[in-house]
Amino acid sequence: MMAKSTSMQDSNIDTLRTAVDSAIAAIPPAWPLASSVAVNPYLGQTQKTLTETAALLARVSGSATTMSREYYRNQVSAGGVLDEDITNVLTSNAAYHRRFTLAEIKAALDERPILEAPLPTMADLAASVSGIDWPQIIAERFGVWAAGYFDEGQALWSAPKMSSAYAAWTAGATHDLTPEIAGLKGFAAFVARAPLTGAESIAASTKALGLTTESIPTYFHALLISLGGWAQYARYELWQATLVGKTNIVINDLLAIRLLWEHALFAQYADQLGTEWLSVLEKHAAPLEPSQDQMVDAILQEARERAAQRKLASTLSAPTDINETAPAIQAAFCIDVRSEVFRRAFESIDPRIQTLGFAGFFGLTASHKRFASEVSELRLPVLLNPGVHSRSGTARDSSADNAARYSARATRAWGRFKLAAVSSFAFVEAAGPIYIAKLLRDSFGLSAKDALTDPAPSFDPPLDLTARANAAASILRAMSLTDGFAPLVLLVGHGANVVNNPHASALHCGACGGYSGEVNARLLAGLLNDPEVRKVLVSGGINIPAETLFVGGLHDTTTDAVTLYTQDHESPTHEGNVRQAQTWLAAAGAMARGERALRLPRARSGEQVTKRSHDWAETRPEWALAGCSAFIAAPRSRTKGNSLQGRAFLHDYDWRADTDFGVLELIMTAPVVVASWISLQYYGSTVAPALFGGGNKLLHNVVGGIGVVEGNGGLLRAGLPWQSVFDGENLAHEPLRLSVCIEAPREAMTAILKIHPDVRALFDNRWLYLFALDDRGVMAWRYSGNLKWEAVEQGQADTQPGALAA
Repeated sequence: MMAKSTSMQDSNIDTLRTAVDSAIAAIPPAWPLASSVAVNPYLGQTQKTLTETAALLARVSGSATTMSREYYRNQVSAGGVLDEDITNVLTSNAAYHRRFTLAEIKAALDERPILEAPLPTMADLAASVSGIDWPQIIAERFGVWAAGYFDEGQALWSAPKMSSAYAAWTAGATHDLTPEIAGLKGFAAFVARAPLTGAESIAASTKALGLTTESIPTYFHALLISLGGWAQYARYELWQATLVGKTNIVINDLLAIRLLWEHALFAQYADQLGTEWLSVLEKHAAPLEPSQDQMVDAILQEARERAAQRKLASTLSAPTDINETAPAIQAAFCIDVRSEVFRRAFESIDPRIQTLGFAGFFGLTASHKRFASEVSELRLPVLLNPGVHSRSGTARDSSADNAARYSARATRAWGRFKLAAVSSFAFVEAAGPIYIAKLLRDSFGLSAKDALTDPAPSFDPPLDLTARANAAASILRAMSLTDGFAPLVLLVGHGANVVNNPHASALHCGACGGYSGEVNARLLAGLLNDPEVRKVLVSGGINIPAETLFVGGLHDTTTDAVTLYTQDHESPTHEGNVRQAQTWLAAAGAMARGERALRLPRARSGEQVTKRSHDWAETRPEWALAGCSAFIAAPRSRTKGNSLQGRAFLHDYDWRADTDFGVLELIMTAPVVVASWISLQYYGSTVAPALFGGGNKLLHNVVGGIGVVEGNGGLLRAGLPWQSVFDGENLAHEPLRLSVCIEAPREAMTAILKIHPDVRALFDNRWLYLFALDDRGVMAWRYSGNLKWEAVEQGQADTQPGALAA
């Protein structure tokens, strides 16, 4: 028998506010196109397991959290998943072990479970009794309003913001006759009588709909999901406000608006629904219980991940290319998986080349203003606030900066004139022919690419010597680069050079907030070349030789070309080193393009890979981070020479030099978390493309300058476009939760998990897997949850518990 439900009119406003906050927390944020970064779509569910999340998302959206049963059947039949993988999953989880046997799981492979339908909203029920597609009407009308309200400058006429999003919507809805024409009688008058604030409206609609305390959390969650990317963008605005200690209630207002639609439909159709609505509320109030099929699919998913971990363990246990030659050049690249391919190619050219991996913002949380711009670009992980401010150029560049500003303003004014209602038709007829040449250049991919030619960045305001030296020391220690400096050290950020791609920023550096990484690389090069900074570093035990030069660079991940900003720090004595580096980099680029051509559709050579970057019709200029499946924090010697196939984030880390494990804590709480966001965005966009994917690029239209819709309106689409994970015939990304491998004492990692419960939840609930590497780089220990570890089998369990300890 169900427990007695509690009517909301018997509860206080605090209970309702808590329920609203809970529903909002379940929605992931979506960054705007200009600085889009990967976001974990399960961010609000990290305190739950995969099966618990499956039950939740099935209820509120009808979406799966795993692949189809056919996918796993094919994996088993092809030998990608072995019986031992399934057995290991069953024995490692008591709940599974008591409920299933290996034979039952294998028998289930031939079954075709029916995906559970989501619980209907009032709009769904009203559609079923009226024959009117109310969910689609709501999505269309809401999308029209939201596109104007959230617009960031794309529209010629801005929509009024008013005192709140709720007030702005109600002001428009009282004059919108579309719902009434569709059949919702007196809707404009209904909205006019609604409460004046979103919070009051939520309370009134909650009471009118007869919602109970127990039914509200998943019902509100379902309503926000029905708003698609608009709710996620509003969640982003709340995220940004929270980072600086403020608040933002736009997403609360969106819930109030969507709830008001439900309220109006209920008022019109309640008599025709009988007890159906009460039945829906009872189901929302019921505890979430994963079905047997959901548990079977979760077992099969983990078995596939165990199989991938076996392969990774084999790669890491293979002999590596250990070379004791003093480096002629060192190059620090971002940990991005695309860098693994380039680093491996670069190192293969000459034994004197040494590469390192470090998060691409290079430890500088910079809010940057580019040349001729007043826009502050947050070139840092989205988890952090800016720590420094910078701008391109110095006072010497002010004249050129002002001239460029005037030119940019004229260009913007000309663009707005072309689009204005009073001039657009006349403009097209009179000026259209002069654009024929441009159209032809774009059609054949002949347009010139814009080079990143901004002057060298500088801190604005300048940092004092103590701040500069402290920043340099902490960054070098985090990079595990405190001695053995080569004569030339390259600091290489990354970005992507593409055209006609609304999602271009998603190809840039996630650690740089969706921007390219050259600014941070050039800033750090300036810090480390500063003679005063070097003097202070000596007293802290870091002695950079006078003959060492640091140079910032940018790796174009679409073409594998590397630009070096040698003009920032001209040094005649290093001209030979720089020329040699450029020759080696060019050779490595050719090798990397050849390897990447094997994966890209219609790219049979490295030359064709390069052409994709300026082909305006190319939907897959590169694969970005598709395929990511592992994060490795260890000395490069553990992986050098072994191919990780562009699937691993590689972070250099030497725990022996990390005396207080402060660097380890930083790695586990920042780069690992950012990598998990990337991994799980690819996962979600693959297993649930309708819910968490960005849709079809061929149908995209940019709206508001912040996102895309499919077609001419409706819901904003957040997440990765289908073309980013699918090559037209097969998946380009295999959905695997990230395996994090760290060479460090288990005791140190356990201590960090104890004091960071949110990070611990990622591992305890298996959104990530954690492995401890031994001093040979072998996956020796698996984190099993609840701060416990188990030895990895297959001949790797003979490592002693203290093997990583000093």
